Amino acid sequence: MAGRPEILFPLFADVQTLPGVGPKTARHLAQIGVETPRDLLFLLPNGTIDRRRRDTIRGAPLPGTVTVEVEVGAHRPAARKGGAYRVMVRDAQEDFPLVFFHARGDYLGKLLPTGARRIVSGKLELFDGIAQMVHPDHVLPPDEAGDLPEFEPVYPLTQGVTQRVMGKAAAGALSRAPDLAEWIDPDLMAQRGWPGWSDALRAAHEPRDEISVLDTARTRLAYDELLAHQLTLALARARTRRGKGRVTRGDGGLRERVLAALPYRPTGAQTRALGEISADMAGETRMSRLLQGDVGAGKTLVAVLALLIAVEAGGQGVMMAPTEILARQHLESVTPLAEAAGVRVAILTGRDRGADRAAKLDDLAEGRIDILLGTHAVFQSDVVFRDLRLAIVDEQHRFGVRQRLELGRKGALADVLVMTATPIPRSLALAQYGDMDVSVLDEKPPGRKPIRTALVSTARMDEVVDHLRQAVSEGRRAYWVCPLVEESETVDLTAAEDRFKHLRAALGDEVVALVHGQMPPADKDAAMADFVAGRRQVLVATTVIEVGVNVPEASIMVIERAETFGLAQLHQLRGRVGRGEAQATCLLMYRAPLSEPAEKRLTLMRETEDGFRIAEVDLEMRGAGDMIGTAQSGLPRFRIADLERDTGLMALAQSDARALLSRDATLESDRGRAARTLLWLMGQDEAIRLISVG
Repeated sequence: MAGRPEILFPLFADVQTLPGVGPKTARHLAQIGVETPRDLLFLLPNGTIDRRRRDTIRGAPLPGTVTVEVEVGAHRPAARKGGAYRVMVRDAQEDFPLVFFHARGDYLGKLLPTGARRIVSGKLELFDGIAQMVHPDHVLPPDEAGDLPEFEPVYPLTQGVTQRVMGKAAAGALSRAPDLAEWIDPDLMAQRGWPGWSDALRAAHEPRDEISVLDTARTRLAYDELLAHQLTLALARARTRRGKGRVTRGDGGLRERVLAALPYRPTGAQTRALGEISADMAGETRMSRLLQGDVGAGKTLVAVLALLIAVEAGGQGVMMAPTEILARQHLESVTPLAEAAGVRVAILTGRDRGADRAAKLDDLAEGRIDILLGTHAVFQSDVVFRDLRLAIVDEQHRFGVRQRLELGRKGALADVLVMTATPIPRSLALAQYGDMDVSVLDEKPPGRKPIRTALVSTARMDEVVDHLRQAVSEGRRAYWVCPLVEESETVDLTAAEDRFKHLRAALGDEVVALVHGQMPPADKDAAMADFVAGRRQVLVATTVIEVGVNVPEASIMVIERAETFGLAQLHQLRGRVGRGEAQATCLLMYRAPLSEPAEKRLTLMRETEDGFRIAEVDLEMRGAGDMIGTAQSGLPRFRIADLERDTGLMALAQSDARALLSRDATLESDRGRAARTLLWLMGQDEAIRLISVG
């Protein structure tokens, strides 16, 4: 595989090769991720200063930046050290002072000699009714006026770097931007009126007026980033699909038995998702699909019906959960459905050892187990299937693109379905899972009652405990989630233990159980089991009860110090109740006074249960990086594109990238080769390896 194209070498040189950047400035620039001329090209100005010349300051809007030619008059040095040093100047109509503090007279004498003409540009303000310019940004002889752009770009700065240094270095980087072959589809360019790559950079760094700064040039450059990212995902997808799939078609017999045994009809969304999955499974290429469902939208049913397609076709299916608790819950919810279909289900976790484990592995290899549930233990090397057709992975965000490729290698031809209970806004779904096809469950199954959500101040703790006592006496079950007080788990632990003691004293020793992150897994499982079975009615927990825990009898959720939780977390926690017959309640307890963002989050929770709407607001409030924790999510860090603003562009980039690869899988055409250059330019070296592997 060839390395980086030579035409890009000047852009990847050391930042110190740029004018005015020495070792010290280079260290400061590294703080904002600028280490090469290329990085500086993608650090676009975030505004402009209008430095167009005027004849006079008369009538200029104040305070404001003014650029005017003046004749220098008298100097009036400061009366005391560090005081105001004034230089009187006159334009075509007005006299006004330039004011300097801590100034050296000899320096100002050279800069502004009396009787000389100068161009001055800076902020003009009124002081005691008199217009004055304090510390002009620019003072130039008239013959050098051409050096001052009409619109000066304003760069994001870091400590120790001035606008002037930034501007000079950026101009140096710009002079190195080569003319590159176009990687954007020509029809799209024409339709959007986008400039070429180097013209777009020039327009962004050398704005001609205030409007053009952003708009078309910036949009085009944002699109380049998104296209490079989507090309990488599309290459990963093509690679998954190149592994020829197997045609898996069922006769529907087992699925009909399950549907007949259900007390309700599947929702339209469930039927649609299942149709998309069965079409993928019946296709020649391998399925790589994300099933995204809001809390309680009925993903499990869709998963089981998909696994039954594999069994109907004479194969096996596997479903993997991130934790043992969740794997056992899958077993509980899948078993009755599997029994209705007459299908053999088993579970494999890290706990299975010795003869028991050996027997299960034997049954699996011989095809006596149709559906296997488990933790990541199901992917250990000694686990061999007779004929694995479908692998389902639960809770995606612990499972990035790399793991998806890994999983594909296990059942050489297995289709892959990933399920997530976290509603994700469309732009993020495309950024994170652009290599997959997406099915969305956006309806709740019939019979699910809305959850009543109320905000209560912690000052009313005693009332809440009284209500809880009443509810427990009526046989209801409740979760009590303790706040994440500090980063340190020990403090969280004390908070949870104190609340546990307090509630046990108030409600009785036999009523309350405790689960927290520091407990040995066996104790945690035992406490959960007591709660699930109803031997304990109240479960005090840190957030370990998050996704997937299913106790239909639990109808009360108390979240203490709810303002310390993020929206996604609150939505997930609330979704633990409202799964049974009883009217469910969620109490969000907060400590007053609430900050504005916290109040916005809690009010939204009270207003809606729509996880997708909550996720959109979450994205607006927090930005993409925080929302999924950029570091572990594999979410790219874009310099120009903005996931909240550029959703439409991201979808466009995805279809464009897929279309290009369908016509030119190895990127050998003219546009394909240009796209390779784009991948190198954007540092997507991984993608280039994917092409070369292909």
